[in-house]
Amino acid sequence: MNKELIIDLGTSEVNIALLEEKSLVELHKESYNNNYSVGDIFLGKVKKIMPGLNAAFIDVGYEKDAFLHYLDLGHQIRSLNKYTKLSLSPKTNPPFLPNFTFEKGIEKTGRISQVLKTNQQILVQIAKEPISTKGPRLSSELSFPGRYLVLIPFSNRISISQKIKNIEERNRLKRLIQSIKPNNYGVIIRTVAENKHVADLDADMKYLVKKWENCTTKLNHSKVPQKIASELDRTSALLRDILNESFNNIYVNDAVLFDETKNFIEKIAPKKADIVKLYKGRIPIYEHFGVDKQIKNSFGKAVTIRSGVYLVIEHTEAMHVIDVNSGHRVNQDNTQEANALQVNLEAAIEVARQLRLRDMGGIIVVDFIDMHEAKHRRALHEKIKEEMSKDRAKHTILPPSRFGLVQITRQRVRPEMNVEIYEKCPTCDGTGKIKPSIILIDEIERNIQYLLKEQNEKYIKIELHPYIFAYLTKGFQSIQFKWFLKFGKWIYLCSNNSYHYLEYHIFNRNNDELKM
Repeated sequence: MNKELIIDLGTSEVNIALLEEKSLVELHKESYNNNYSVGDIFLGKVKKIMPGLNAAFIDVGYEKDAFLHYLDLGHQIRSLNKYTKLSLSPKTNPPFLPNFTFEKGIEKTGRISQVLKTNQQILVQIAKEPISTKGPRLSSELSFPGRYLVLIPFSNRISISQKIKNIEERNRLKRLIQSIKPNNYGVIIRTVAENKHVADLDADMKYLVKKWENCTTKLNHSKVPQKIASELDRTSALLRDILNESFNNIYVNDAVLFDETKNFIEKIAPKKADIVKLYKGRIPIYEHFGVDKQIKNSFGKAVTIRSGVYLVIEHTEAMHVIDVNSGHRVNQDNTQEANALQVNLEAAIEVARQLRLRDMGGIIVVDFIDMHEAKHRRALHEKIKEEMSKDRAKHTILPPSRFGLVQITRQRVRPEMNVEIYEKCPTCDGTGKIKPSIILIDEIERNIQYLLKEQNEKYIKIELHPYIFAYLTKGFQSIQFKWFLKFGKWIYLCSNNSYHYLEYHIFNRNNDELKM
């Protein structure tokens, strides 16, 4: 699969677009002042114990206290608290972690009041960024992700990614980690570690151990609340997690960020360093690579697929709801059941893409077109599982119900990506909302293609607002002329002063309106 990363450095944030086969599948934004990213480690103070919730609110310096549940404390929270206390004391130095004696672990059914007390200092990690009116969600089970491994202090457990299926390879990796792992460190072996040499794994292990040791050193001079360790910036973290052999190009529009990105790639994957390229064009980088146009077509309430199938996406406080509509996608040679299956399989691809693109989390309910045959419902379930397998976020997909509903839960650790694509209406000055004109032209072209190719119309006349008429007909290489070259038929255009700005109607030779 051909993958490209487009990195746009703006005045206040970095925008990162991931393209797969030229299609936009992920969009990330990172503000320069984001001090509460997932993976950041803080020295916080317990502000309030909530026995009813079996949780505590922790002051980490954010405007709202962060939330720490008992189940997120980690089995060895007492050992972590003791180690933190020793590290904070100016009179004592904490022992080397491999020589540290663990305290007794906590029970899963215990109470948080038995472990923490008000004003206690505690080492915590951001598990979820602040979302809406909520503060960060915390965990005390610290982890340090690397290229091939995830290091977990105060543990001795070795886990292997479930995506590594080969039993011999799993056993090989486990033996290698057991031979290089220091005592009192747990390790999760990531998918990209498959078939890697011990030298690569050992280098990653030493880097992560050093990162933990730097945290304990910094604790000695820290005051609550204070950030102890930062996760990599969004660009580096994304490269660390997804960079593989299928990446072809990484384009960056800033010289400094280009150097930083290239240096980071040289560390984690030296053979791929040449794919990082500095973009020097005059046209904005997102516009040059077609990212802007895809953003405008992919966000909003209604999302149209090229074939005419479209999705309607609604967001509520409790869940996200997606409705699948066939539009004018009907094959006269197929039965209703076959058409429904064809539309649903096509929509499943776009649904999976939209979940990644918008980073939608929580509960998602997708209303596919009803299918009566069980084998078709199974085919739809397999298709959406296949497409969602490309998603790095944890998710669960239930089979379609008898009503055609597919229920999905998807992990959410960051605020949902939302791009406002509407413009102010020139007629009502913003009291209503309209689609931007760039989408209108694409919509007209799709309708022309459908009428010519699917309906075999021989003559098409379109009446439009004078402004749109002028836009389509200006110049020798006009859009109208390009349509002639593309479809082999002349599309007749007429202006109509009575139409509102984005209104248009399509007619045949008998002046009968053609409905879509």
